[in-house]
Amino acid sequence: MINLELPKKLRASANQAHQVAAEIFRPISRKYDLAEHEYPVELDTMAAMVEGLADSGTQDISGATGGRKAKSGAEAADSHSTELLGNSNGGNMSALLNALETCWGDVGLMLSIPYQGLGNAAIAAVATDEQLERFGKVWAAMAITEPSFGSDSAAVSTTAVLDGDEWVLNGTKIFVTAGSRATHIVVWASVDKSKGRAAIKSFVVPRDAKGLTVARLEHKLGIKASDTAELRLEDCRIPADNILGSPEVNVEKGFAGVMQTFDNTRPLVAAMAIGVGRAALEELRTILEESGVEISYDIPANNQTAAAAEFLRMESDWEAAYLLALRAAWMADNKKPNSLEASMSKAKAGRMGTDVTLKAVELAGAVGYSQRTLLEKWSRDSKILDIFEGTQQIQQLIVARRVLELSSAQLK
Repeated sequence: MINLELPKKLRASANQAHQVAAEIFRPISRKYDLAEHEYPVELDTMAAMVEGLADSGTQDISGATGGRKAKSGAEAADSHSTELLGNSNGGNMSALLNALETCWGDVGLMLSIPYQGLGNAAIAAVATDEQLERFGKVWAAMAITEPSFGSDSAAVSTTAVLDGDEWVLNGTKIFVTAGSRATHIVVWASVDKSKGRAAIKSFVVPRDAKGLTVARLEHKLGIKASDTAELRLEDCRIPADNILGSPEVNVEKGFAGVMQTFDNTRPLVAAMAIGVGRAALEELRTILEESGVEISYDIPANNQTAAAAEFLRMESDWEAAYLLALRAAWMADNKKPNSLEASMSKAKAGRMGTDVTLKAVELAGAVGYSQRTLLEKWSRDSKILDIFEGTQQIQQLIVARRVLELSSAQLK
């Protein structure tokens, strides 16, 4: 049974993340929203600070290693005892809370933090122990989407051909978050198109690999502080052991290995939406109270003003999204299959985030629509959180398959 009281260590880590959001992200949030594609140099100082805390043992390790770090004998014993009681909180829960708090500050800046890319979650999910040793602390972006498809990850057309002791990759990837800044890119490619989705594997490609180029940077609705790139791989060669996990193609297993990445990253994206949603609710509450609107938890919503009733509805929706995300991360830390819960949390939080931020702009009136607050920015930033890592429609489809126990071939 899940314990909703966060452990002391995670509370301390989340508090540190909140301080970063409040003291570093919020003050420069508008600056980099107006200066799209300009690198936030302030993040270099923060990255150094995080590394120092990790080295001293007072903060979780950055990069993929943080999601699957080794434990000392005493820690392992304590963890085993805790797991027997059904309550183990580790790298996934810590990452979720840190994402929530930093996105309370700014989503685009959070996505730009060195060594905290979505590709790191992919490495943590499927890398071998040896690969984790090599790639555990790199800054990894994740490249899945292509010009020919969006949410259907099985439609990958980028190819990887083994040539001696190297893989040769060819293809185009679009909407790659941190694609021009990360030191490595986790690329999804097919090793044998005749075998369908089972042949889709993920590869770690160094950013400076010959044949990998940045074709362009996207101009976007929101998260402007984050670079979103189109990457081209033209006879790009990488070492043979840079394929994550097993190179064998198991037709019966399909591409469950690479899809396991989403079980880790979808709760994180949910946490991002939850962080933005909480920021909007807090700002809206202040604006409403300054305008004389009283919000009461002791009076039925239908007996309060329309603005107060709407605020209570949104706050309860936010709470539901928060609890779903906690559950998905807790299950991942306890080695429980969480594909259903990961998609549920992503679907709920993505929808909640766009609803709450847009409604906050509306209820705040002219103040909400202007740039006098960050409300309008948060409404723009939140939309991507309902799209990437699988759209709302894809999440609902996955949930339906899991609940009805139907395969992708049976329910499309």
